Amino acid sequence: MIPGLAIILCFQLAGEVATRALGLPVPGPVLGMILMVAACAMRPRLTTRIRPVAEGLLANLSLFFVPAGVGVVAHLALIREQGVALAVAIAVSTVLAIAIGALVFQWVSRLTGTTDPNAVKSGKGAR
Repeated sequence: MIPGLAIILCFQLAGEVATRALGLPVPGPVLGMILMVAACAMRPRLTTRIRPVAEGLLANLSLFFVPAGVGVVAHLALIREQGVALAVAIAVSTVLAIAIGALVFQWVSRLTGTTDPNAVKSGKGAR
């Protein structure tokens, strides 16, 4: 289990180093995860080494929300003060994200000539 955790942390470190060295606008852990996925695709044996650790982390993922909950409680006065603005910002950003996703889907379907939304599942496009 420790070697698997060391591998995951090494990929995170590699992502952090690459992001800072190259000045990339991507968080280091995200770049590390991309590197890890690429490495797992090239070397499937690596997947078997990190699988137990990854499954353990995913099984206990809810523990990572405890600090966020503590942060909410610690800043409860600020949330009360700015609650309406936060709610509006969350609602507007959610609606915008859904609308932009729909527009991108329409653009891609026009670009590929696919008009049947069920064609994505079957891999066939109605042309």
